Amino acid sequence: MSLKTQITDDMKAAMRAKDAERLATIRLLTAAIKQKEVDERIELDDAAVIAVIDKMVKQRKDSITAFEQGGRPDLAAKEAAELQVLQAYLPARLSAEEIAAEVKALVAELGASGPADMGKVMGAAKARLAGKADMGQVSGAVKAALAG
Repeated sequence: MSLKTQITDDMKAAMRAKDAERLATIRLLTAAIKQKEVDERIELDDAAVIAVIDKMVKQRKDSITAFEQGGRPDLAAKEAAELQVLQAYLPARLSAEEIAAEVKALVAELGASGPADMGKVMGAAKARLAGKADMGQVSGAVKAALAG
């Protein structure tokens, strides 16, 4: 079953269960997916849907930080609830050690030697690790690998 089908089925289940918060988050997700499909005039595959979910997760994390700094725990809690629903659709993430090992292998494959090769390594890492790892962590691992 494709990820889009699973999301649609979960939306129907949330409607039947009258779970308003979960339903609202899933509707936001389906709207974002449809918007991307309309904008680019394509049918999104699972990898593209994961990219949309990744973007929404990052937005929620940023919002939680901003709301906590602004003294709005009520809004931060709402964003955290949405974050939990969205993260359920993401595949299992790689650990920091696994990310470091993948980056080390990429650096060796590409023959990268210093910080000047950061773009080349990040491009390859993005292709290989998209949806499997937080790209912020990957960037940190690439910097560490190229620095030392």
